[in-house]
Amino acid sequence: MLHDSLNDAKGESKLTAKTALVTGANSGMGLATSAELVKRGYRVLMACRSRERGEEALRKVEETGGPGSAELVLCDLADLSSIRHFAEDVHGRISALDVLINNAGVVSLKRQETRDGFELALGVNHLGHFLATNLLLDLIANSEKGRIVVVASGAYKAGRIHFDDPHMRKSYNVVKSYGQSKLANILFARELALRVYDSGIAVNALHPGAVLTQLGVNRGTGFGQGVYRALGRLPSFQTPEEGASTAVYLADSPEVEGVSREYFYRSRPKRLDRKAEDDDTAAKLWEWSEKEVGLS
Repeated sequence: MLHDSLNDAKGESKLTAKTALVTGANSGMGLATSAELVKRGYRVLMACRSRERGEEALRKVEETGGPGSAELVLCDLADLSSIRHFAEDVHGRISALDVLINNAGVVSLKRQETRDGFELALGVNHLGHFLATNLLLDLIANSEKGRIVVVASGAYKAGRIHFDDPHMRKSYNVVKSYGQSKLANILFARELALRVYDSGIAVNALHPGAVLTQLGVNRGTGFGQGVYRALGRLPSFQTPEEGASTAVYLADSPEVEGVSREYFYRSRPKRLDRKAEDDDTAAKLWEWSEKEVGLS
């Protein structure tokens, strides 16, 4: 039976020994990932920004069935205050987290800012997840063999970290913005893997491939729906379920137990461009990110 444990905040699942948390779980790959993990017996915390869309997603997961359970936890990754409240909420629900899947992502044709003044894509895709992950690390360390899965993208190849103007106040375009945020995802995963190595936590990033999701569709105006429908007719695009397969593989497969600091595509390790393996840039990004989100 799936439930919103806002009514049972400290209730531990009796159905499964493993717990996973998925960000951006209300649609697309996040929803597909959540449903598959419930089928595999996980207790899944579905992190969503909107209660309404989150509750609708819960109903969809319930319809798919499975021996696990799912519940809604609210989090706006574009708001550092919301992320801190979210982390407190999660700590009140569980004592250990086996799998964290950083799946949520945004892209914007026009420059936008988060509540804290960050460029939107960098703020949500990287900085929001950076803070959330760090605030949940103790729970992941409490797991016997914790795993962190970072959904990145091959779009990292078009990006670089603009330390001189990371929030793109001087010059903005969507490719530059999204590419930077996805490169940041990979650099974050690689640096985090080094920092948690002694804790036995595995951290891996992945490219899901070309997946047909609502990414880039404005929910308020509907802008982008025409492109979304047109792309859906192209055979080269995967379904969200197909796109989620590598995230589920990294979350649950015994084949990757102990594997860390890798980048996967179609459930196989894939070589990265040199800039994504730059450890100096990764360390510099980490230090900059700590200051941006207020972590000491």
